[in-house]
Amino acid sequence: MRFVMDTNVIVAALRSPAGVSAALVDRALRRRLTLLLSVALVLEYESVCADPAQRIASGLSVSEVGTVISALCAVAEPVRSRFLWRPQLRDPGDEMVLEAAINGRAHGLVTFNRRDFGRAPERFGVALLSPRQALRRMGD
Repeated sequence: MRFVMDTNVIVAALRSPAGVSAALVDRALRRRLTLLLSVALVLEYESVCADPAQRIASGLSVSEVGTVISALCAVAEPVRSRFLWRPQLRDPGDEMVLEAAINGRAHGLVTFNRRDFGRAPERFGVALLSPRQALRRMGD
């Protein structure tokens, strides 16, 4: 399966290593799913996950956050945005997530903020999934 994970899924994985989001990240790191990443999305992962409040909540150092992001980049399939499909969403900050999913031909866009994406992913043939739904879709 080919997935784009919204930043909130990565944050949840770092904060709760035994949770569903962490299970998805683990599958990506073990290459049991194809994680699709654009440069813009990686930069957002780094920025949000290295934020002091997020690091305190996750108990990780800046170096440890960097290690996780680097590991994700090492296993991910890079997505080059050939087309910008903006505007599709209410929140301009979510556009890069949707564009990575569209340009990467993702099977699913995994997020906790399903309402923010509305029906836009479906118009491009991308399923909008919660982390739990993504795991179920994988058969896990």
